[in-house]
Amino acid sequence: MEIRYAGGPTAVIELGGVRLVVDPTFDPPGDYPVGTRVLTKTAGPAFGPEPADLVLLSHDQHPDNLDTSGRAYLETVPLVLSTGQAAGRLGGAVRALPNWESVEVGALRVTGVPAQHGPDGSEHLTGEVTGFVLSGDGLPTVYVSGDNASLEVVRSIRSRLGAVDVAVLFAGAARTPLLGPVDLTLSSEAAAEAARILEASEVVPLHFEHWAHFTQGRSTLEEAFGRAGLSGRLRLLKPGEQITVGG
Repeated sequence: MEIRYAGGPTAVIELGGVRLVVDPTFDPPGDYPVGTRVLTKTAGPAFGPEPADLVLLSHDQHPDNLDTSGRAYLETVPLVLSTGQAAGRLGGAVRALPNWESVEVGALRVTGVPAQHGPDGSEHLTGEVTGFVLSGDGLPTVYVSGDNASLEVVRSIRSRLGAVDVAVLFAGAARTPLLGPVDLTLSSEAAAEAARILEASEVVPLHFEHWAHFTQGRSTLEEAFGRAGLSGRLRLLKPGEQITVGG
C-alpha cells in the first residue's frame, strides 16, 4: 500500500490497483463557517486534486473534512462512499455504505464501520460519521477511522473484523465551542491505545494539523506512542510525503 499525505484529513492511497482519496480538502487557509461557529484553516494542501477511482468520505457536514474544492472534486470521481446523510445531501456518485456492509472496487473490498464524532450522546450535534476497513486477497487490511473519538468503537471493529495491518487514524483531539472541552477526534494517547487494540503493525495519523481547533499534534503523537512503547509502529508523514506501508 502506498499512502501520500496532502494535509489535514486528506491522503491518497493506492492499494490493490485502486487509487482512492480520503476526505478531500483542497481549499487555501482561511476561516470557514459551520453554523454559528468558524473553523480556521492554517495551512493549505501539499498538492491539489488528482484523478482517482474512489473517494472515502467520512462525512460531509464539516469543512475540515469536505471543503468547497473537495465538493467540486467529488464530481470527477466515479464512486464516493460515505454516510447515508451525505448521500442524501450530495447525490451524484455518492453512495451510502452502512456499517458492516461491503462493496467490491476491483480487487479491493471496502467495509463500512462505525465512527463516533465526540463523546457518547453527541451524535445529534456532530452528525453522522463513518469509517472504513479495506481488505482483499493478498492485500494488507487497512482501517481508516474517520472522525472517531471512541475507543469502544475501535474495540467493536476489532471484535467483529479482527486485527488490522495498517491503522489510518484521525487524531488531533479536535475541540470546538459546540461541545466545549471534550475531544471530537482521538487524542494522541487514544490513538496509541487504538493501535494496541487493533494490533496494527503500522499507524499513519491524519487530521492532526493545519486547523486551529486541533489541541494536539505531531509532537504529542510522538510522545504518546513513545510512552506506549509503540514508536516503531508510528509513521508520521510530512505534507507531500509518500511511503509504502503494510508490506
